[in-house]
Amino acid sequence: MKAPFRSIALLAAGAALTLSACADPQAVGDIKASVDRIEASQKDMVTKIEALEKSNKEMIAKAAAAKPAAPNAPDPNKKYDINIGNAPCKGPANAAVTIAEWSDFQCPFCSQAKDLVHQIVDAYPKDVRFCFKNYPLPFHPNAMPAAKAAVAAAKQGKFFEMHDKLFENQRELSPENYVKWAGEIGLNVDQFKKDMESPEVAAQITSDMKEAGDVGVRGTPSFFIDGKQPAGRSFELYKSIIDESIKNKKA
Repeated sequence: MKAPFRSIALLAAGAALTLSACADPQAVGDIKASVDRIEASQKDMVTKIEALEKSNKEMIAKAAAAKPAAPNAPDPNKKYDINIGNAPCKGPANAAVTIAEWSDFQCPFCSQAKDLVHQIVDAYPKDVRFCFKNYPLPFHPNAMPAAKAAVAAAKQGKFFEMHDKLFENQRELSPENYVKWAGEIGLNVDQFKKDMESPEVAAQITSDMKEAGDVGVRGTPSFFIDGKQPAGRSFELYKSIIDESIKNKKA
């Protein structure tokens, strides 16, 4: 930082020496005084810039050390009272651990999470109860009709069969296919179509969405293990939480 300013001062001094060969002593003295003032001003400027750089580095270091949490990150220690109600579930009602998921049938991340759910249910057939909650996002035009198809299928005891059909054929969601898949999984199709349009089915979805807001759901899929929302989504993470919960309850 100091080198450029010092060079300017030296150039000025060199000019002064050159002039001293052809100028009177008073002129040379004035030039040297000017060079001294310039150099003093440059030194003061360098000092101020160095102080500013030091201050900026300290501010950056403090900001990095703070590492604020993402504004939308869930608090994994906060526990909510999840109302299972008439939500479709897999696993025994008296299971040690209950997992609730808010999901959207048109959400690609929810489709991927389907495999995670199967992993958990298969790994803990006696200790985990998995329950599904609908949260059709407004910018997914097929999400609400698909949710109605799933809830209508649940009324005939075939929720998870329709659940898998919807996720496995996510790019083909349509009214015609809901009816087609209802037949393929063995539903009474006429009753299915009536239930899809019933106020009762719509009310259940609305209830799920309202509760999602109450427990802080900000997107899909959102999982809650015994009322707590983990800060992440993987089989390894969920297994560690489930194992710890089972251990504590058995103790």
